[in-house]
Amino acid sequence: MIKSWIEIKENSDFSMENIPFGIGNIPGSGPKVCTRIGDTLIDISMLSKLGYFDQLGRDEDVFDKEVLNPFIAKGKSFTCGVRTIIFECFIHGGASENESSLLNERALYPADSIEMLMPLDVGDYTDFYSSREHATNVGVMFRDPENALLPNWLHLPVGYHGRASSIIVSGASIHRPKGQIKPADSPLPVFGPTRQLDFELELAFVVGKNTSLGQSVPVAEAESYIFGLLLFNDLSARDIQAWEYVPLGPFLSKNFGSVVSPWVVTMDALKPFRVPGPMQEPEVLPYLRTEGDNNIDINLEVSIQAADQPEFTVCKSNFRYMYWSMSQQLAHHTVNGCNIRIGDLYASGTISGPEEGSFGSMLELTWRGTRPIILPDGSERKFIDDGDTIIIRGHCHKENLRVGFGEAVVTILPSN
Repeated sequence: MIKSWIEIKENSDFSMENIPFGIGNIPGSGPKVCTRIGDTLIDISMLSKLGYFDQLGRDEDVFDKEVLNPFIAKGKSFTCGVRTIIFECFIHGGASENESSLLNERALYPADSIEMLMPLDVGDYTDFYSSREHATNVGVMFRDPENALLPNWLHLPVGYHGRASSIIVSGASIHRPKGQIKPADSPLPVFGPTRQLDFELELAFVVGKNTSLGQSVPVAEAESYIFGLLLFNDLSARDIQAWEYVPLGPFLSKNFGSVVSPWVVTMDALKPFRVPGPMQEPEVLPYLRTEGDNNIDINLEVSIQAADQPEFTVCKSNFRYMYWSMSQQLAHHTVNGCNIRIGDLYASGTISGPEEGSFGSMLELTWRGTRPIILPDGSERKFIDDGDTIIIRGHCHKENLRVGFGEAVVTILPSN
């Protein structure tokens, strides 16, 4: 791990190799583009005012916005330049004593003292269904175990358009949703709060360039359109979903709330962790064919913390398991000419691994409620209870290099 003149604790997600971007609510100044090193938050707008980015073309305005979209719109040459200058400034020996004193006084804050805001203006949000293990588990539970995957699944990245307005940042609370539920012992549905509230362990990528209506993004160029990734928890009401999803897919069971982490980790920071994806058989159509290491080795975990209890880890998975890569998802999404916009989010779908402990939802972990999880206080969970806090974490690790995403945290409140 590269050393900084800012203290970085061992196993910190926010190493010098990371330098993610988010929006911090700076006291007396309001929302600003920020980054984080160790447990220190850095006000990038103040760095700009101090002249650090003059060589990139003075453009303080993009650092003073309430969302990252204008900053991302400057393009990767600009955003990468900002990361490089921050790296050079805060690396051990990169600042004089007077300079570090000035920065400490005007631009640096304890990270836990700053409220982190929703980092993006999300115009559109798409959720994919790209983990073979997850799709197989669901198929076994609800359909024929011998034909768990639907006929199209191995030929295209299945997805649906979600609701952007209900995506919220980590630390918020969400009320248990209500809707129609069809009891197994009744011919008619009933109305009420979901009894099967679930998390979905996901990552989402952020679009970094616009396209025009009618334009397709070639799979070989797709990553140039991706700015970075953040953690994503696509909350789901399984009993509402089971009744409503035929024939057009999820609706009220998914649109009541999804949770993102506040820090967007750039594709540049994730380069050292590239790995091959699973073998795709049968061979995909030419517009989806890729070469090289298209997956990323990102360790993921989910914990549940009941009220006034210690948190308990319920699953550990990895982004490398994804059958369909981000490049394939974006190429497929745009192959029909669908235009994309800066700030759009594309979620991976539930990330499940091959072992039971790596399943990315309560639906799978408890096998539809038939194998409850026992928490430290002795209580059991088939799904998520009121008062429970769900915590998703993710990081990459290779030798002495660590790059992490922080947390995506949400607490469930009773139905209102």
